[in-house]
Amino acid sequence: MGSGSGRLTSIEICAGAGGQAAGLHQAGFRHLGMVEIDIHAAASLEANVKSREGWRPVGGADQEPKSKANFGRVFTADVNDFKPFQEFPDLESGELDLLAGGVPCPPFSLAGKQLGQEDERDLFPRMLDLVEELKPRAVLIENVRGLLEPEEKFAPYRAHLLDRLDAAGYAYCGWRVLEAADYGVPQLRPRALLVMIRKDCYRGFEWPEEQPVQTTVFQALDASMRERFGMDHDAPGLVTPKKDFRDDAKACYEVWRKKAEQAASVAPTLVGGSKKHGGADLGPTRAKAAWAVQGVNGLGVANDKDKPDVERDLLRKAGPMITVKQAAIIQGFPQDWIFTGGKTAQYRQIGNAFPPPVAEAVGRSIAAALALTGPLKEPPVLPHHEKAVPEQRKTAVKGRQRLQAEAAGAELPAPVLEPVR
Repeated sequence: MGSGSGRLTSIEICAGAGGQAAGLHQAGFRHLGMVEIDIHAAASLEANVKSREGWRPVGGADQEPKSKANFGRVFTADVNDFKPFQEFPDLESGELDLLAGGVPCPPFSLAGKQLGQEDERDLFPRMLDLVEELKPRAVLIENVRGLLEPEEKFAPYRAHLLDRLDAAGYAYCGWRVLEAADYGVPQLRPRALLVMIRKDCYRGFEWPEEQPVQTTVFQALDASMRERFGMDHDAPGLVTPKKDFRDDAKACYEVWRKKAEQAASVAPTLVGGSKKHGGADLGPTRAKAAWAVQGVNGLGVANDKDKPDVERDLLRKAGPMITVKQAAIIQGFPQDWIFTGGKTAQYRQIGNAFPPPVAEAVGRSIAAALALTGPLKEPPVLPHHEKAVPEQRKTAVKGRQRLQAEAAGAELPAPVLEPVR
């Protein structure tokens, strides 16, 4: 453990508003640094780091601003410009316990053009540069399911990434699609996760077990809906100089409750979108239809409960719109997690986040693997090598040799990435 504090150390890139960071913190990791380019998301992350116990050193570390002792630093920066050994000069290569990152998903998203490595937003190469530089004991990379499914689409690219990590000294623990709903998140949200452990630390790895029962939208949102509709006490905005909406609100709550209870299911995937496209709503037509089954109006996002537009946000025939805070509950964030910026910016931070409970479950599995003692284990065979015929195995070996030569400084021609059949 790099910190000497009993906590495992981590650095996270593409950290967003802190979904993965929140989960990994609960799993026992101390974040030395978190890198995020979006100013609103970075501000949210900074606000939470400063307000939560254990995320920053007690009393600060102003006397050593650039050191491991000054952990919990948020870098509002392009990850291509992040220089870890300049920011943490007392951090040695091989000392960090975990490098984690939810690299941008648009290059692989089914909702996009799926340009993969041809997309300028592909930050896998930078992630692997940092792996080779920092040599952490473990690596966690999160992305969308489209990176793995359909299996053949990005197979050459995945093979190249795994060969590079293999050559850097990492054992393949698996590239899996985990469904967030199986880990306590009241939402259908499949995520592709890659875990690698440095070979000199590899003694096995077990993926987290799924929870036997899923949390429904009704179970997740009922308490906050009761509060918004004024079921147990007066809520802001229900009584105006022109009208008393309290009876209407109670009737609308009952309509929502019956639909949500009857649905008895998780929510569709929250879609954060991008700065270039759209405002805050609950996704495409199919998603809005799924929300309608839950009694929720998916055409927009409600104002905060303290500043409601009651007729727009609560009393429409289509049902209530959810607030930003309720969207955060659906994403699995702690209920006191802070989001900064306007309503649309906050919703995008939530919709683009990695659900904290999933990050926590995988983080605990990584922590358990790093705590194992005894003899080292032989790393698993890479999946594209396992499927390869003997001639392809020779090519794969040559690929590893090539990467090892590159790491040693040799200049070689660019690789040709052939599909694995």
